[in-house]
Amino acid sequence: MDEILQYLKKNGEKLDMEIATATGISLANVRLHLEELATKGEIMTCHLIRHEKGKTIEGTSCRIAGYIPPAAPGRKSKAQLMGAAAAAAADKN
Repeated sequence: MDEILQYLKKNGEKLDMEIATATGISLANVRLHLEELATKGEIMTCHLIRHEKGKTIEGTSCRIAGYIPPAAPGRKSKAQLMGAAAAAAADKN
């Protein structure tokens, strides 16, 4: 599994077939490892169907799971300001 993670970190989003070819791991084992990694939340997967030169290619597209940073300090949106005003009014009652 570490080999697959390192490959995705280095090469970005890839199909399961491309991962199997590049790492030398069988497609069946790659799919098992990808399922485990997705369950752990380490990767994101998406079922994909491509049509290239009249041929249908089905596979699973995989990428490293993204990181969502906390909200930046600074100006607040109108929705956040309205929520704060409503909370302050509720505290007065």
